Amino acid sequence: MKRVLLTILFLCSISINAAESRWWKGNLHTHSFWSDGDDFPEMITGWYKDNGYQFLAITDHNITHDTEKWMGVEEKRNRDIAYEKYLKRWGADWVESKTEGGGKTSVRLKKLSEYRPKFERPGKFLLIQAEEITSRYLTSPIHLNASNLRYRIAPQTGDNVVDTLQKNIDAVLAQEKETGQPMLPHINHPNFGWAITAEELMQVRGEQFFEVYNGHPFVRNRGDKTHAGLERVWDIVNTRRLTELKLPLMYGLATDDSHAYHKTGSKLSNTGRGWVMVRASDLTPASLINAMKRGDFYSTTGVELASLEQNAKQISLVVKARAGVNYTIQFIGTRKGFDSYHTPIRNAAGEKLRLTHRYSDDVGAVLKEVLGPKASYKFKGDELYVRAKVVSSVRQKNPIVEGDWEVAWTQPIRPGK
Repeated sequence: MKRVLLTILFLCSISINAAESRWWKGNLHTHSFWSDGDDFPEMITGWYKDNGYQFLAITDHNITHDTEKWMGVEEKRNRDIAYEKYLKRWGADWVESKTEGGGKTSVRLKKLSEYRPKFERPGKFLLIQAEEITSRYLTSPIHLNASNLRYRIAPQTGDNVVDTLQKNIDAVLAQEKETGQPMLPHINHPNFGWAITAEELMQVRGEQFFEVYNGHPFVRNRGDKTHAGLERVWDIVNTRRLTELKLPLMYGLATDDSHAYHKTGSKLSNTGRGWVMVRASDLTPASLINAMKRGDFYSTTGVELASLEQNAKQISLVVKARAGVNYTIQFIGTRKGFDSYHTPIRNAAGEKLRLTHRYSDDVGAVLKEVLGPKASYKFKGDELYVRAKVVSSVRQKNPIVEGDWEVAWTQPIRPGK
């Protein structure tokens, strides 16, 4: 009897926790004057807060906002324009500047500990300390975002792309273990500089996340005639991780990677292009990160979901539909017994090129397609994994590729898991 009562209480607690959870909107890839962005953190944070985001990580290259840093005010990178706007918005009592010899003006960049209290409100808005750990192997830029860091991590170098990735991931995981503070490493824009192939990405351990969509105009989300697009990479990676490599699923993020805040256009890395919606009980770093590690989030460039239920038997979702908008919902996955043959791409001399291999259409196949704002997929039991993709008939605002539709991606799930 006691065991039965404990079971009932446990199940009730799960139900209560699920009922108390809600969706939180956030961006985990943003740049400021602390590295190569063109605005002050306060101005950037204000934009995100004013536009309905509940959490933000400003991820400057190889630095966290906790040191003393001054910046010259000059015309390059819109510094003079940004300074005028900053001074007008925040006032001389907040903006700390000095004029040195030759009449040159410098301004001190505020630390996170200084500007955080101006924005954070419990249950309303959260800033997460983060860094874009920026390394390289030969010509391949290896970038890894780390959210909720306690302190800066120096970029690590390795003997090849996988080794370089792994060492930087391991550095984040080591800090997480040392501090006991939940942290989230995620691999940035694999197609930027054609840095990381699917065969390299699939090998990393201790990593669950990569960017399936990044809003920077140079990241080549779609790939090209010889390079696989990132959705294709996602399916290849998960198929081989689950079968040959015996590694967990990898989840896909959508991010802005914003740098440009004074002008907009397809050739600029602007705000508002890609974000994540995380289902968590609290607006805290730990709650958000733990939910993401469970795969309890979706990524989007504009489509929002009214509900999403994923369990061992099925995936069900309902789009937060807008009047006059059509939706196509695809359930995508790879079945057991798929054609596993893949072949490298070669040059005219027959030499293997460092490109993602060609795979059969069995990998990442469309298992079901529904026209309309709601759909469900019941697992047959032979799927390795299934994920959902929702495509809207509305064009994305300020896209990096003209004609891109608003899309949402749910995270892959394994039947019975």
